[in-house]
Amino acid sequence: MDTSTTVTNSSSLQISQFVLMGFPGIHEWQHWLSLPLALLYFLALGASLLIMITIQHEPMLHEPMYHLVGILAVVDTGLAIIIMPKILAILWFDAKAISLPECFSQIYAIHCFIFMESGIFLCMAVDRYIAICHPLQYPSIVTKAFVIKATGFMVLRNGLLTIPVPILAAQRCYCSRNEIEHCLCSNLGVISLACDDITVNKFCQLMLAWVLVGSDMALVFFSCAVILHSVLRLNSAEAMSKTLSTCSSHLILILFFYTGIIVVSVTHLAEKKIPLIPMLLNVLHNVIPPALNPLVYAFRMHKLRLGFQRLLGIGKDVSK
Repeated sequence: MDTSTTVTNSSSLQISQFVLMGFPGIHEWQHWLSLPLALLYFLALGASLLIMITIQHEPMLHEPMYHLVGILAVVDTGLAIIIMPKILAILWFDAKAISLPECFSQIYAIHCFIFMESGIFLCMAVDRYIAICHPLQYPSIVTKAFVIKATGFMVLRNGLLTIPVPILAAQRCYCSRNEIEHCLCSNLGVISLACDDITVNKFCQLMLAWVLVGSDMALVFFSCAVILHSVLRLNSAEAMSKTLSTCSSHLILILFFYTGIIVVSVTHLAEKKIPLIPMLLNVLHNVIPPALNPLVYAFRMHKLRLGFQRLLGIGKDVSK
């Protein structure tokens, strides 16, 4: 165990840094995971950048629905940048040490971006709900100002409500163990090393999950149910197919995101027996969506697909 400690005024030992051990149970060969993880990371960065540039470059994509797609790409990029460089540094250079302030900052940033992603998916669900269930009011309700206000609200909501998580973690006393059996600073993994009571920390984590992600997920699934109900009531099969095609890409990504959260949460119940599985799923859940999002959008959203083709200089003969 790393012996980096400092002496406090109370003559007790207080560790000065944590050590991220990486993936538990496979420390000897975990460096081989760096190849697929690095590929996913750079693919995620490139794909998110492609979406942002395409939406900015194409005037036909300057609509609220595509602005939300661009914001999601920004969030995906931020989340990947927060976690992947440190993971790759651990796997490539054995750079396992991380200072306490850096670790607590990572805890805050990870929570912010995950909650922000959940909030953007809620905005997307609301956008599709209004477009399908109230099409006549859609142009007057979902405007550029609506997107700016909704995004600003999500930033404030997630940025402010997440502050107690790292603050409570920083107030704990870390006086003995400093080895985190993880490749990133997860809140529960860090506070499990504390020498004092962490009940308040666990309660705060649980409340945030229920209040933010739980409420977002409930509203998203409710919106999806209403959308599907409205679509199934359409008399024309062609109209039904066209309506579904306008929101299917959002629904696919939304379902993938929340299903991933549920799977990761459930697998944490078996963490003591098989700690590698929930940790690996946690990492993959943060890098796979941004890497796959452009593929889903390219296949399901015609305008964005045309934007990709024009930007990359392919399919110039495709009609608008």
